[in-house]
Amino acid sequence: MADTPKRDFNRAALTWDANPGRMKMAADIGTAITARVELTPTMRVLDFGCGTGLLSLGWADRIGSLTGADTSTGMLSEFNAKVRQHDIDNATTHLIGDATGLPAGPYDLVVSSMTLHHIADVPALLHQLHAVLAPGGRIALADLDPDEGLFHSDNTGVCHFGFAREQMRQWLMEAGFTSIEDCTASQMNRKTSVGERVFTLFLVVAEKPASK
Repeated sequence: MADTPKRDFNRAALTWDANPGRMKMAADIGTAITARVELTPTMRVLDFGCGTGLLSLGWADRIGSLTGADTSTGMLSEFNAKVRQHDIDNATTHLIGDATGLPAGPYDLVVSSMTLHHIADVPALLHQLHAVLAPGGRIALADLDPDEGLFHSDNTGVCHFGFAREQMRQWLMEAGFTSIEDCTASQMNRKTSVGERVFTLFLVVAEKPASK
């Protein structure tokens, strides 16, 4: 689905936080991550596909630094507005564009929530995320279990209708990650074109091996 039309996330950013379901997902995923990854005062964190910062900005006072990376200037504008509003002094943003990839890092933790299904080549991205992690660093990725294309009312910009957990584990292993674990991080009841359905979101956590 390399030619999948892109969603206008700049416009969506203006009302992004007004969706209670989205707020619940971010809170659930954040709880699942912090139950499995210890946040420390020196930790350098990258939030890939950070959006308005729903997942990670609440951690700012528990970590050393936070970089929010996204392809949407509108999302990053909302992220930065929160940084100013709450006087957060250890959070910065990075715009991912055609000529600018991921920030170089290194990072001790990379997190991402509900972003991978918008990425055409997920295995290539996992290799890139592995490269910006410090040895011994962790990655925590949350997204949909297979949803048959029913989760979103509009699939514009959606490249994958969820992911099989075993496939995600295989991709992570191929990218060089070890100690891979997954769990159910959240679930959502939603009305779809074929009736009400419960959707589940997985969290997969893995490690970049420490240098010998």
